[in-house]
Amino acid sequence: MAQTTEPAGTAGRVSGFRSAELGWPRLERIPHPPRRLPLLGDVLGVHPRTPVQDSVAMAARLGPIFRRRAFGKEFVFVWGAGLTADLADESRFAKHVGVGVANLRPVAGDGLFTAYNHEPNWQLAHDVLAPGFSREAMGGYHPLMLDVARQLLAHWDEGERAGTAVDVPGDMTKLTLETIARTGFGHDFGSFERDRPHPFVTAMVGTLAFAQRRNTVPVALAPLLLRGAERRNAADTALLNSTVDEVVAARARDGGGQGDLLDRMLEVAHPATGERLSAENIRRQVITFLVAGHETTSGALSFALHYLAQHPAVLARAQEEVDRVWGPTGEPGYEQVVKLRYVRRVLDESLRLWPTAPGFAREAREDTVLGGVHPMRRGAWALVLAGALHRDPEAWGEDAEEFDPDRFAPQAVRSRPAHVFKPFGTGARACIGRQFALHEATLVLGLLLRRYDLLPEPGYRLKVAERLTLMPQGLRLRLNRRSAGAGAGA
Repeated sequence: MAQTTEPAGTAGRVSGFRSAELGWPRLERIPHPPRRLPLLGDVLGVHPRTPVQDSVAMAARLGPIFRRRAFGKEFVFVWGAGLTADLADESRFAKHVGVGVANLRPVAGDGLFTAYNHEPNWQLAHDVLAPGFSREAMGGYHPLMLDVARQLLAHWDEGERAGTAVDVPGDMTKLTLETIARTGFGHDFGSFERDRPHPFVTAMVGTLAFAQRRNTVPVALAPLLLRGAERRNAADTALLNSTVDEVVAARARDGGGQGDLLDRMLEVAHPATGERLSAENIRRQVITFLVAGHETTSGALSFALHYLAQHPAVLARAQEEVDRVWGPTGEPGYEQVVKLRYVRRVLDESLRLWPTAPGFAREAREDTVLGGVHPMRRGAWALVLAGALHRDPEAWGEDAEEFDPDRFAPQAVRSRPAHVFKPFGTGARACIGRQFALHEATLVLGLLLRRYDLLPEPGYRLKVAERLTLMPQGLRLRLNRRSAGAGAGA
């Protein structure tokens, strides 16, 4: 079976965290924040709950490559268009399983997202599962996506009739969890029938938050400061494992799911080698899809709905497109969703401003020089800070902080440098489910725009919560049902 590259010096073994001093011979060329503190490093003016947003703010001051030091560890961040394009070169760089992602390995092991490059199960699972995201497969998922969306619409209709604001992040999380669970694994969590989040969601949020917190606590102090959190995380991990084991057992007991992702995991062998996924790896892949397959999409939908509510002209234009393209059709077909080009621009622009997966790390396959200036040894790595890359004035203009979906009009896209929009990572290990997520999100936005006018809560100011992924915090919207004559549908 084809193998991906091994990290430097591992010879098939995991080397663990490498501070930048070990891989960047001319680290002094890279700027860092002023006022470094002994032992603590660059901690002034930052908050442990908002490391991503703090880093984006630093990026604007320090330039397209910079470094931060925390508790004796040095990190290199990159966000300039030219340097990012360099790191996207698959012949010289590969995915690096960075600190935050590695913190999820106790949960997801060698699943697609958290596998090290040298672990063979990544290539095996990728080759087995990639056909599950083909255009043909997507068309098969579409009716199930519609079925879950009906549950959301019914729930929001209740809120609209009662005159109460809806909990956008909470409801988008319910929607996207049910969508990936039903389309991928034939399982119904009953999220819209619950007053409180499903225990799986609570455990998932707990594991993500714990992984984020581990990034901000010194290793030497972790046993003391994280003792209680470690116990809670162990309980959360056990619940995730037991939930997935029940899903897999139900499939084995009740039969197939008409070729969904779980069927592929259980029944399909690698086309070249005949290898199959082990029971343990199937559990890890299911957890990966359930967590990654809904967490980032729910954030993307939530940010898009926030911006639509805040920009009435954009909202009206998007509604006009849905009304025109879908016409009197009761529910759209797969091809009708693809034709919502302006709605897709709204989604892309929301992902530009707030990429819900806020960065990705790349490591050197061999000794090289980044941007012709910064030497890197084999295995040296840098974190591409997508939130800063997506706001680079040189690529996006002086109004890069403003929300403008027309940045994604075809001519505007062609005029920009390559590799300046990276919400799904890059290269061979970019998100395997990105087309699934984009179709689901475009479908749901279209259905909501067709049915409602979106009104922001007075005085709401966007606040972003970080738990490895990004999510608007406390976002609630009020709804007005559109008239049938306006194209609101059934």
